[in-house]
Amino acid sequence: MTEHRQATVFDVAKEAGVSTATVSNVLNRRNVPLSKETIRKVEEAAARLGYRRNGMAASLSQRKTYELGLLLPSLFGYYGLFAEQMERTAYAYGYHLSVFSTDMDSKIERRLLEKLLERRVDGVFSHGLAMSSDSVRKIVNDGTPILFFNCWNEAKDMAIGTVNLNVYQATLDAVVHLRSQGCRSIYYYGYRKAFATNEQRKMGFCDGLRLVGEGLRSGMIDADDLPPESLPGWLAEQSAGAEPAGVVCFDDWKAFVCLNRLMEHGYAVPGRFKVVGINNEFIAEHSYPGLSSFSIPYELHADISFRWMLTHLGEQAKLAADGEADFPPPQSGGVLKIPLTLVERLSSARSDSGAIVAVQG
Repeated sequence: MTEHRQATVFDVAKEAGVSTATVSNVLNRRNVPLSKETIRKVEEAAARLGYRRNGMAASLSQRKTYELGLLLPSLFGYYGLFAEQMERTAYAYGYHLSVFSTDMDSKIERRLLEKLLERRVDGVFSHGLAMSSDSVRKIVNDGTPILFFNCWNEAKDMAIGTVNLNVYQATLDAVVHLRSQGCRSIYYYGYRKAFATNEQRKMGFCDGLRLVGEGLRSGMIDADDLPPESLPGWLAEQSAGAEPAGVVCFDDWKAFVCLNRLMEHGYAVPGRFKVVGINNEFIAEHSYPGLSSFSIPYELHADISFRWMLTHLGEQAKLAADGEADFPPPQSGGVLKIPLTLVERLSSARSDSGAIVAVQG
């Protein structure tokens, strides 16, 4: 460490071989279970590096504001629904939740970061696409705990934990479902602008194909590589001679586009094609034919996120009063996966002898 740069919690974490959340817990004397060996390693690393806590920041961080921040990349669709559930959960636990959308714009992100640090929120929930690693580092260095959801990049290593929807497994299950419905070819209609979230789906898709066996025709196409009006032609050409064809879509909005374009071009759904989405939004239930989709347990997702954060903030008494004291969050810096549930509707129903069997919707 040079004379000109003061050691940070990241330096201490690297020196001790632990997470930044663990360093924060040790140095701030938080009431969380830590081994004597872990405490010793952190304290010795801090001493070797000459790490000194910012006394004013530490004092301020220990004064509860009962306000938490929620950072999202957008308020559209899933994000808005999750924000509503998080607000309800915050109210139930006696907290105020301030919701911010970065719109994946670095200028907006920097402005929101300044506001968050000014407000001295007790903790921050953030989607993996809402903030850069530099912004996360500033929040953690300020002594503010951060919990991620739907984060698969390196930033999660700076958080107290991560609660992810298991979209990998949902996409894998979608492939298995379509194969069981008689599909002889299966395709993934993705959205790479969602970065790691899209990559998780692609991995699930590929592993699903391996699981159902060889000999199944397959392919992937990204929404940015093909205009929606060209999608039916591409799918028809790719799957010719291997019908019916199944399409696993990034989410319900992509599935809705796929479904409507196929029907506009005169293709039968679920006859010639079968379509599955993810998120089980309003349009999935109320489109025609109804879209098979994977349902998100919003209440469970929000409740687990809050219980993990409140446990870290030393709110065990509040959790116990709500009968939630038995919640055992994973080790600091761990990842918890929440399963999604397939809701079968007409868009992926099996066709036998030309008859279409409606499952739901």
